[in-house]
Amino acid sequence: MTLYDKANLSLVGVTLQAPNIYSLQLGWSELAMGALVVMLLVLLGVLLSLYRRVAAIRNSIQGGFDNRIRRQLSQLNGRQLDTVLQHKKQGGQKRGTLAASGKAVLLMMALLAGLPAWAQPDGAVSGIAWGSAGIVITLVLILIPVLCGLVLMVVKIRRTLTRYQRRQHSALADEFAQYLDGLTKKEELDQLTSRKSALDYQLTNTELAGDGDVHDRRGLVASASSDLNLPIAAPKKRAVRRPNIDSNLAKLVLWYIGTSAFWLLFGTTVGQYLGIKFLAPDADQLSWLSFGRLRPVHTNAVFWGWASLGMLGLGYYIVPRVSNTSIANLRHGWLSLILINATVVLGTVSLMAGINNGGGEYREYIWPVMLPFAVALVLTLTNFLKTIARRKTTEIYISNWYMISAIIFTIVIALVAYLPFWQNGLGEIIVQGYYMHQGVGMWFMLFTLGIVYYFLPQQLNKPIYSYSLGILAFWTQILFYTLIGTHHFIFSAIPWWLQTVAIVGSAGMAIPVVAGTTNFLMTFKGAWYKVKDSYTLPFFLAGIIFYFTGSMQGTAEAFRYTNLIWHFTDFTVAHSHLTMYGIISFLLWGSIYAVVPRLTGQEPPQLTVGAHFWFSLIGLMFYTVPLMYGSSLRGLMWMDGKPFIDSVVLMAPYWLWRAIGGTLMWLSHLLFAYNLYKMYSTDKQSNIVEEALEKLTGNDAQVTQTK
Repeated sequence: MTLYDKANLSLVGVTLQAPNIYSLQLGWSELAMGALVVMLLVLLGVLLSLYRRVAAIRNSIQGGFDNRIRRQLSQLNGRQLDTVLQHKKQGGQKRGTLAASGKAVLLMMALLAGLPAWAQPDGAVSGIAWGSAGIVITLVLILIPVLCGLVLMVVKIRRTLTRYQRRQHSALADEFAQYLDGLTKKEELDQLTSRKSALDYQLTNTELAGDGDVHDRRGLVASASSDLNLPIAAPKKRAVRRPNIDSNLAKLVLWYIGTSAFWLLFGTTVGQYLGIKFLAPDADQLSWLSFGRLRPVHTNAVFWGWASLGMLGLGYYIVPRVSNTSIANLRHGWLSLILINATVVLGTVSLMAGINNGGGEYREYIWPVMLPFAVALVLTLTNFLKTIARRKTTEIYISNWYMISAIIFTIVIALVAYLPFWQNGLGEIIVQGYYMHQGVGMWFMLFTLGIVYYFLPQQLNKPIYSYSLGILAFWTQILFYTLIGTHHFIFSAIPWWLQTVAIVGSAGMAIPVVAGTTNFLMTFKGAWYKVKDSYTLPFFLAGIIFYFTGSMQGTAEAFRYTNLIWHFTDFTVAHSHLTMYGIISFLLWGSIYAVVPRLTGQEPPQLTVGAHFWFSLIGLMFYTVPLMYGSSLRGLMWMDGKPFIDSVVLMAPYWLWRAIGGTLMWLSHLLFAYNLYKMYSTDKQSNIVEEALEKLTGNDAQVTQTK
């Protein structure tokens, strides 16, 4: 069967070349078609439900003033008429001007255009093995956030429509009440009395209607005096300030978070420029700005600048609090902060100058540049261990388990990566796989999970669901994650048994991932209602979902068949952003938004916090999903022996989506920096009440002393 079919399609006199498509096995085609039909039917039902809700709102406000009044009059009962008559007998005061009814925009839904299949090249390509375990797992993982997003979208739309409908009803009721209040003619009041008598007689159940005119223009519908405008964002609960936080420690934590935010902006600005260079490769001619130099600048800045500083700053807050003691040595904390920032500054300059380690991804810094970072880790480890050793609690909370282990593993990883004893031939390749994957899993992931074990129960105001599940996830991650580095080099010259061990370890990672995800989600049990009132919990929830989907996607990539398709394509780029960004960054943002208001007493603007969340989430989806789809097609082309340049042409539209998604993500970082600025700002005028109370109590104290 021909896998590529050509056909000429004519549309309004213009001849178009039909896209070439991959053929599917018949059974999977029917299954996919059936699933598509079911999804379309569900979508049709949802749209019908929303249409009925919108139609109900439209019917309630259409027809002009007179028609709206008539509709309201038909719903009067005797009690309401009696209230109106009593009001008129008392002379009723005129109501104020009718508040302007809400003119809000209900919804704005972004329409994501279908990804262009016409970028596929000509020729025969072998069909994809849809029954492969890796493919099935990946499809399931992609569907999970998509379905969750659809459900969330429908719920949000219905709630928005309901709120808008209530406000419209309130506005109409206010309009009707003002109209009634303005009626003073005697004949109209007589009609009110007649209407009430008729309705009272009807309520005796002996006669359904009287001889009088039952159609009246009087009544009372409770009106709302609240704001009738549809709010852009629902108000959230404010953080609780903890007065017993050491001010010196708070200053240290804020500096860690502030510098990490700077490196996030810097690193992702470089990444934004790199995304643009995919579409405009000749944007510049400077060697310092070449893709090969800027790409490691981007990755290392967000790794060692943003994520590492953010994690350590939160660690300096958590370790003494769960140990119920003060930090052992604040000066070492400041020294570590300076050393890590010096590492990123020197590393950035050296990379842009063309000075690099050349030993593999994420270890492009030469060893003299990376040495201050290692010293900072040793100082931090010693600081944390001393703090835990003098704790005033019996147990060592699980957050300390994760964070201390992460630092220990990272010191070992750095030694393995930079010591030259085994950096020859295949040994260097094995070390590179070990370093690259352990850096992600045993530094960033392990440390961030420790942070979540503190802040998630704190924000939900309930204990973690299961301490035992946390310990299970901890030890199984140490067991399996340390084995999986070489799954990046499947089908290489590395011994086959070592590749197999990495694949088995990757499959075993399902245990800690499922245990950790279950533990976090079950902690939400009985407290899901708190999500809508919090501006931190949505970040945690998104990070937990990405923790499951992104980690299990890594397992799916480790299988030999899927590795053959996806390796060396942009699929790995999408996967790294799904994990490092979707997991680490979202969880760090949630934690930062939780802790900074407690340290400064200043809340972030809730509107820009919400914009930060949605820009980053939507941008991540625009970034990763097109890259995964296009890279799958690209891998199949390579397997079929197609020219490399054809795969470059194929990826052009998906790189455009990458740039669009990256732009949204970058904009969200600007909003994050603005939110930090507002939380760090100490405007005296924002505490007028507190200042007045201080003056009042001060005057009272002076009066007492005088007496």
